[in-house]
Amino acid sequence: GENGAGKSTLIKILTGAHKNDSGKIFIEGKEVSIDNPKDALNYGISAIYQELNTIPQLSIAENVFLGRPLKKHGNRGLLDIAQMRKKSKELLNELGQEVDPTVKLSSLGIGKQQMVEIAKALSIKTRLLIMDEPTSSLTEKEVKDLFATIRGLKNKGITIIFISHRLEEVMKICDRVTVMRDGKKIDTLPIDKVDKNQLIKMMVGHSLDQQYPKVRTELGDEVLRVENLNKNGVFKNISFYVRRGEIVGFSGLVGSGRTEVMRAVFGADSYDSGEIYINGKKSKISCPRDAMNQGMAFLTEDRKGQGLILDNTIAFNTNIASLSKSSSGVFLDNKKLKGVAKNNINELSIKTPSENFIVRQLSGGNQQKVVIAKWLNTKANIYIFDEPT
Repeated sequence: GENGAGKSTLIKILTGAHKNDSGKIFIEGKEVSIDNPKDALNYGISAIYQELNTIPQLSIAENVFLGRPLKKHGNRGLLDIAQMRKKSKELLNELGQEVDPTVKLSSLGIGKQQMVEIAKALSIKTRLLIMDEPTSSLTEKEVKDLFATIRGLKNKGITIIFISHRLEEVMKICDRVTVMRDGKKIDTLPIDKVDKNQLIKMMVGHSLDQQYPKVRTELGDEVLRVENLNKNGVFKNISFYVRRGEIVGFSGLVGSGRTEVMRAVFGADSYDSGEIYINGKKSKISCPRDAMNQGMAFLTEDRKGQGLILDNTIAFNTNIASLSKSSSGVFLDNKKLKGVAKNNINELSIKTPSENFIVRQLSGGNQQKVVIAKWLNTKANIYIFDEPT
């Protein structure tokens, strides 16, 4: 399903984070009530999210048994570190991973860290494993390794719910596919009875050609030029230009340097040499404020860590990059903040009870719309979108 289709809410209900208003849940033919996360774990339901629920500073073994440490002499004894290391190594070996359980999790790449999350799920005798966008930060090889692991779990009788925007992956790894749209289930079909175009049509309600028709726009003058941008060990001699009304795509595998180049252009990270021109004039961009003052906006790939203040309202987040426009003197004008946010909610179809809703409680897709609204409110001329979908 598209962003905002209801996938995240469904996961939260199945894992006990949210309570359903109506309907029934059956596990192996028996009706159950999942009132909290502990209930879900007791029924053998685990989830692995796009943002991993791990603590990088702890060891691999400590992460596998996070929140459920093994203890000597029962629950009141000391931590049984040796047993935790032994068990975590066995679980990871089952997944084809030869790693030292004593090393810090932060020493592993994202793909390996994900395997630790799967090992954690196996340690609680998981019967249903929910994977939410598990490939979003993986390299091509890591995706292949993950799929091999998923097939191995399937052969052991573990059920997988695999959530992804990447339809090619759904077609490759799944047996059946359920499509959601606007909070409703559209259909469930065997994967060999549906093709990619049919899935897209079910997701959006019409063909993709109708949704994104080609738009002919007369390109204007050059608005951004980058010449020979360098950062030692990260990227080398990067040059490109963008004209008004033009969409320029940057493609590359995870770790290729796409994000690092754009962060440097926006002033979020430093670079060693090279020139940046905006509207034909050489520009010195030392920080994001410099870039914003020259009409640039940057939609970060790390929405939750860098794009939003999760425990604040939609009204605050949509205005945070342009607070001067919604203030009276040195004070914020709440009426203006809310008015701007209401317009954003209507224009971007953000699904929320009100502009006062806390951003953390929105679905991932609607959180992303809040980030986009934040930058649209700056009236920027150049928008950099890093992994926006």
